[in-house]
Amino acid sequence: MPHPFLCGHATHPRWDLAVALVLAQLQAQRQTLTRRGVSSTPNLGMVYLTDALSPHAADILDELSAQLPEVIDWAGATGQAIAATGVEYVNEPALVVLLCDLPPDQYQVFSGVAPLGHRFDAETALVHADGATPDIADLVAEMAGRVASGYLFGGLSSGRDGGRQLALSRAGTVPGQARVRGVFAGGLSGVAFGPGVSVLSRVTQGCRPLGPPHRVTAAEGPVVLALDGQPALAVLLGRLGVSLADDPHLRTAALDALRATLVGLQDHADDRSPRTGHFGEDVRIRHLVGIDVGRKAVVVSDRVSVGQGLSFCHRDARAARADLVRICAEIREELESPSEALHPSGTARAGRGGDAAGSAPGAARQALGAVYVSCTGRGGDHFGGPSAELQLVRQVLGDVPLAGFFASGEIAHHRLYGYTGVLTVFTSG
Repeated sequence: MPHPFLCGHATHPRWDLAVALVLAQLQAQRQTLTRRGVSSTPNLGMVYLTDALSPHAADILDELSAQLPEVIDWAGATGQAIAATGVEYVNEPALVVLLCDLPPDQYQVFSGVAPLGHRFDAETALVHADGATPDIADLVAEMAGRVASGYLFGGLSSGRDGGRQLALSRAGTVPGQARVRGVFAGGLSGVAFGPGVSVLSRVTQGCRPLGPPHRVTAAEGPVVLALDGQPALAVLLGRLGVSLADDPHLRTAALDALRATLVGLQDHADDRSPRTGHFGEDVRIRHLVGIDVGRKAVVVSDRVSVGQGLSFCHRDARAARADLVRICAEIREELESPSEALHPSGTARAGRGGDAAGSAPGAARQALGAVYVSCTGRGGDHFGGPSAELQLVRQVLGDVPLAGFFASGEIAHHRLYGYTGVLTVFTSG
């Protein structure tokens, strides 16, 4: 029977003492399980560090490996901030460790120097990536094509040093799997999971649409020339109700409104208005990086194609809270309800002998642990105070062992997102 994951987290100016505090928490949790007659032998560790500890990442991996010899595989990343059960650590040296007890043949650590083995039957994957890698969006999409469900979850490492990825395996080499060790920059790394590892995952958006979506009718790369057959800049100014007139006060107000505006992109235009305060998972939030007055165009931080849907939006704390509650409640309902054959994101699909979790339809499920990746532009202050985002997850989802980080871009399905949170819960049948 699968066992609940173990989670420890701490902050301390000295990295070795921070690790010691985490190890003490993990040991206490194992002793509690032992007193209950549960023998937990974790073999996979996930570790996330704030960028203040990034220079010590290799030392931290060595110390964790030495003190937890039964944990043979490690994966993680550094972030501008990190997340744990009900708390976030920002601008301080901190780490969080999540220990997982999984069937050893149902996961595989991978990195750029040790790619995912072709003989491994991957269903889903936790992916950590370097946003500075050229064509990173294409690499993510290619990786999604290598897992049976097409579903990835994770994010881009963040921090003052650009972020680092952690991948370590002491399992030795097996057919189809190379040896992995170290701290990495560039490319992708993470853990692929087989069909015997059950996950439920959701994406939460943090922006409020300013109206129904438009259809892109003319574009050149990131430059949007026309929406619905009209000059894109005119459509945007009309949506915001501002003008670039010669009056300096009006012009200042218009520029302030433009700076506060973001763009939601869809692969295909959809004339239906989004639900109030809620974009679907098919929408990717991007920055509005400029305007071209001469061509009456707007410029966004992504390539745009004719036929795509484009919505203007604002960041909105109330909408972000409501949508975060929604995804936590949906996952909790999935856990408490008899299961169908499910895709990891919760949509029904034809199973491979069960649901995406590998449990039989109709079986009850228990949350074993969770990984939460949120955007560096979200966090407690956006939700009302320090750790408010993680406290909200805990209030709705329950006291589930959780680890994660704040990313410079979030990964879900086969896409890169922005201003989102990706919550993934490991479950048992």
